[in-house]
Amino acid sequence: GPAPRIGLLCEYDALAGLGHGCGHHMQGPACLGAAVALKNCCRDQAFTLVVYGTPAEETFGGKINMMEAGYLKDIDVALMMHGGPDTCTDIRCLALSSFDVTFHGKKAHAAIMPEAGRSAFDALLLAFQGVEFLREHVRDDVRMHYTVKTLPGPENVVPSEAVGSFALRSFSRDYLDQVAERFRDIVRGAALMAGVTCEIAEKPALANKVPNLTLNDLLVENARLAGAPGITPPRERTGSTDFGNVMHELPGSCIRVKFVPSGTSSHSKDYVEAGKTEAAHSCVVYGAKAMAGASLDMLTDSKIMESIKREFAEKRELYR
Repeated sequence: GPAPRIGLLCEYDALAGLGHGCGHHMQGPACLGAAVALKNCCRDQAFTLVVYGTPAEETFGGKINMMEAGYLKDIDVALMMHGGPDTCTDIRCLALSSFDVTFHGKKAHAAIMPEAGRSAFDALLLAFQGVEFLREHVRDDVRMHYTVKTLPGPENVVPSEAVGSFALRSFSRDYLDQVAERFRDIVRGAALMAGVTCEIAEKPALANKVPNLTLNDLLVENARLAGAPGITPPRERTGSTDFGNVMHELPGSCIRVKFVPSGTSSHSKDYVEAGKTEAAHSCVVYGAKAMAGASLDMLTDSKIMESIKREFAEKRELYR
């Protein structure tokens, strides 16, 4: 029937070579704690509660694959928690397009017969330089990064293969799609200049978030009531996440709960070590209470859910 349908999303992947440097090991326990609390205290109310495990947020955009397979369609609102240096929510996040580019050239002796070779590495360097020139002619919120993914080989051999990884970001998915097309032209042009061929492998595209301030405020107020430490205003400077893709389909919000000192960078050894402390355990409990309290408010006051859905409908097109 028309009863509210609330989803709790758990990320549980770690970082290759580092471990739990982003606190994802705390999310599953927090969501399960919130689910058990709601189940036990709301026995007389009609509602649906779904706990979703969502893998590969750090690498392959697992939530995107899940939505394509038909999941996450059975909820009205999605809640998450995340450990952090402050207790807060996000206003927005950066959309992300990422690519692995492989150039194929022709080997030759770099001293005896360089004219017989075509350097794939030259093409990669030209692509890097092209991105630098592109950087001059994009909006202020665009971020572009790149790296050499595989080494091209010894200096006395013209490299026949070179692989680079590229990432492009913007607060607008629509604008980023335009930048991505210009980037593809740079790669194709670099291959043309070096006399080689290229392959462009694109990873799943991450969307920017559609902020829902009603839901943000609800989570922060419940975190405050639970006694969560270090409450601050919402974050404006953020990275990218596949939760943004979810938030283009339905209202969502993530409560970040302080468990490391303010200013501590995620994806760091400091996060790994802090993730084993009593502060991390408390973070799980505060996160569970914030999500459970916000869910209870939505279940007991229909006007709150109406406001959340209305705000989502109004902002969805504004944040494309």
